[in-house]
Amino acid sequence: MQMTDLQAFLTLLALAAGVQLTRWLPFWLFPGDREPPAVVTYLGRVLPCATMGLLVVYCLKGVSWTAAPHGAPELLAIGAVAVLHRWKGNVLLSIAGGTALYMLLVQMVFV
Repeated sequence: MQMTDLQAFLTLLALAAGVQLTRWLPFWLFPGDREPPAVVTYLGRVLPCATMGLLVVYCLKGVSWTAAPHGAPELLAIGAVAVLHRWKGNVLLSIAGGTALYMLLVQMVFV
C-alpha cells in the first residue's frame, strides 16, 4: 500500500514540525539569561561520558575474542581514537581517524 501525495506531504510536515520542536524546546525551557536546574547541569556533565562508554560496549559486543583476529582491529582503532583525542582534543578528528583506521584494517590487513 502506497501513500498518496497528500499523505506523504502531511507526514513530511509532521516530521518537520517534530524536528523543529525538539530543536527549539531547550531554548524555550532554559533561556540564556537563566541558570538551568541542577539536574540538567548534572546530566550535561555526565551523559557525554556515559554515552561514549555505551558506544564502546555496543561496538565490542559482536567481537569474537577467541577466533582470529581476536579483536585486534577493534582494539587498534580504539587505541587510535584515544591517542588522537589525547593529542589533538578534537572529537570529530578522533572519531574519523579511528573509523578510517578500522575500515583499513578490516578491509586490507585482517581479511
